[in-house]
Amino acid sequence: MKAIVQRVFKAGVTVGEEQVSAIGRGICVLVGISRDDGPKDTEYMVRKILNLRIFNDENDKRWSKSVKEMDYEILCVSQFTLQCVLKGNKPDFHGAMMADTSEAFYKDFLEKLRQSYKADKIKDGKFGNHMQVHIQNDGPVTIELNSPPPKQKKKVVAEATTEEAL
Repeated sequence: MKAIVQRVFKAGVTVGEEQVSAIGRGICVLVGISRDDGPKDTEYMVRKILNLRIFNDENDKRWSKSVKEMDYEILCVSQFTLQCVLKGNKPDFHGAMMADTSEAFYKDFLEKLRQSYKADKIKDGKFGNHMQVHIQNDGPVTIELNSPPPKQKKKVVAEATTEEAL
């Protein structure tokens, strides 16, 4: 899974002329589901999204409070294009979960988010529709989350050969 988390003053989703949902202070989360994702990815993302410390505390100390601690709202928007790989200049979405299984996976993700926080604080767009996402970014603060997180590259220490040592 991949998520783009944006700290917002407000955000909303419209489909055509209809406003589907809107939030005030909180985070807007664009969610991309890959064909390899499973329940552990959902658990990881829910935990990270709810506990990501991107808000100031009551003393204005930066990066010290999460959306959950601040009792703010969350707007989630399914976005398969986050699973894009470029082939030249053309986007390739073969890494994204197929539409017939991704909707159930996404709904399960939302349900886990609601169970781990407050159901009335979690809003979402309209899965599979062409949406307009209106974001008033605060900061701007934009964080990319990946599950599983990318592995840290290990430093490769080259050993000198006998010839190099001489």
